[in-house]
Amino acid sequence: MKLKKQIVAASAAAFMLGGCYNQPGLVEDQSYNRTKTGAATGALAGSVIGYNTGSRDAKSAIIGGLLGAAVGGAVGYSMDQQANEVARALGTGVNNDPLAALDPRRDIVVSKTNDHVKIIFRDRMMFATGSSKLQSNAKHKVNKVAQVLANYPQTIVGVAGFTDNVGSYSYNLDLSKRRAATVSNILAVNGRPYTKGCSYNKAIVPNDSAKNRALNRRVEVYLYADRNRMSDPCR
Repeated sequence: MKLKKQIVAASAAAFMLGGCYNQPGLVEDQSYNRTKTGAATGALAGSVIGYNTGSRDAKSAIIGGLLGAAVGGAVGYSMDQQANEVARALGTGVNNDPLAALDPRRDIVVSKTNDHVKIIFRDRMMFATGSSKLQSNAKHKVNKVAQVLANYPQTIVGVAGFTDNVGSYSYNLDLSKRRAATVSNILAVNGRPYTKGCSYNKAIVPNDSAKNRALNRRVEVYLYADRNRMSDPCR
């Protein structure tokens, strides 16, 4: 019971720390879900560690909780900050509306979850048909992301390429791999990104029209704070 009260107190401190972060701006997403989640998780872990490694008293638990909250909150804030910085660099905002990925007018979509930041680059702005060579404007945009990542050397980067279903699976697998590798080469500013070709797996919409196939042709970039949170982008 005593430890439970200590953990609750530390958790409250975590949310107070999370609430201290405020970054005003015109196109920024200020929900900071990862900051709050990271602070809370860090507080709970820190409380238990502080209690078990200290004098097993309230003071040790609270100190551990505050330290854990600070570390967890800092990680969350870093990812939230990266999402906003990437969006600004690409001339857009953070958009967590699932329908944004279905809007053919959007060549770039930046979104965030509790685990990662995701950037969708539409194929039409990136590559000529059947090519894995970036067009000049697309190369400029990807370089903008690389410039942001240079300030966050701890960020884990993943890149995945996706195609439509025109042609064989093996042809599209090779094309998606080459396109992902092209983007990955530019983003390798703080270590080689995890790169994968997904062919026409994980289509956003059915490949039953030219409009839908255009939505499915894309490269996605994922930014993670924790390598263990990474998942297979093709599934």
